[in-house]
Amino acid sequence: MYALKYHRATSLEEAKSLLAQSEDPKIVAGGQTLIPTLKQRLASPTDLIDIANLPDFSGISVSGETVSIKAGTKHFDVATSSDVKAKTPALSHLAGLIGDPHVRHMGTIGGSLANNDPSADYPSAVLGLNATVHTTERQIPADDFFTGMFETALAEDEIITRVDFPTAEKAAYMKFPNPASRYAMVGVFVAKTASGVRVAVTGAGACVFRVPEMEQALAANFVPDAVASIKVPADDLNGDIHGSAEYRAHLVTVMAKRAVAAALS
Repeated sequence: MYALKYHRATSLEEAKSLLAQSEDPKIVAGGQTLIPTLKQRLASPTDLIDIANLPDFSGISVSGETVSIKAGTKHFDVATSSDVKAKTPALSHLAGLIGDPHVRHMGTIGGSLANNDPSADYPSAVLGLNATVHTTERQIPADDFFTGMFETALAEDEIITRVDFPTAEKAAYMKFPNPASRYAMVGVFVAKTASGVRVAVTGAGACVFRVPEMEQALAANFVPDAVASIKVPADDLNGDIHGSAEYRAHLVTVMAKRAVAAALS
């Protein structure tokens, strides 16, 4: 790691002030992505601002048909929450698939979304459920939040505070994990809500994305066979030693069918 200044913020206001004052700062909460990145010398921030112990920064609540998850909430807490299981079981299932027990007990939902790894699980749930990301400055709709590989709509001095997930009539998440990292080679979140059907794909491309053709087909007939013949073009998909772009394109259809079947079960 490179030399840097470490700050443990005691409030959101202090964290924002440190962000504004520092030359090239990074926020750390669970550190499950940032710390390995620093160890590999792939990032060299001047200041590390720790927000893991901020008061009232984690927790889950339900209001009507909305599940609110504060940014500092650990993946394990989402996976095991009785409220999440009751209202949005697909989200609980997704959280339980993230990484391994260590990652789930340390990683946070806010950190995952702010990092926006192209193979992360949570972005598919946020986009698939049409969630709203709340920050220290504003509210950002899911469709506007993810802008590219490791890129989001967040400003440099903006911090995620919570995410509001609408409940769904039916929803499920299915992923094909890399056997070593457990990251999604392809993960598909399917949700049928009062406002329509959404299909969100992670792991396949540079950034989480929706599949309008599948959404239209499922809106007409919410069964696995409705998406069986719909293929996502491989042109802009990821390809690496673990799987070609064409293989990932095939997996999108397979995981979508499985997700619909799971949502109906």
